[in-house]
Amino acid sequence: MHQTTLTLPTKGPGLYEFTDRAAVFVREAGIETGLLTVFVRHTSCSLLIQENADPDVRRDLDTFFARLVPPADDPAMSWVIHTTEGPDDMPAHIKAALTAVSLSIPVGGGRLLLGTWQGLYLFEHRDSPRRREIVLHLA
Repeated sequence: MHQTTLTLPTKGPGLYEFTDRAAVFVREAGIETGLLTVFVRHTSCSLLIQENADPDVRRDLDTFFARLVPPADDPAMSWVIHTTEGPDDMPAHIKAALTAVSLSIPVGGGRLLLGTWQGLYLFEHRDSPRRREIVLHLA
C-alpha cells in the first residue's frame, strides 16, 4: 500500500485538474495492478472524473451548478439557514453533497486506467481561494 496527500490551491469556483500528479504517484509506487482511492478532506468541494480535452465542458459544468445552486443571498435560496460562513458556504455544501468526495480508479500496467478523455478534478465550490487536501491511497 502507498499513500500520499496532495495540496491543491484554488482561486475560487471551478474545476482544477490533478490527473498528472495522481499518475506520477501511481507510477512511482511501482504497483502494477491495484485500485487508487482518491478522497478530498473538505465538505465544501468535491471530486469528479470528467472530460479533459475541451475546456467548454468545465465552463458548462460551472454554469450548470451555479444555476442549480445559487449563492445563499439569491432570493431562490431564502430557505437557507446556515449563512455564518458567507453566502457561498451552504451552496458549496449542497454542491458537494450532489457530487463525490471520493473516487476509485483501477490501476493496470502501473498506470491509471482512465479513458482517453478522462481527467481527475477537484471541483471547488467556494468563492475565495483555498488550499485543499486530497488523499491518494493505492492498494
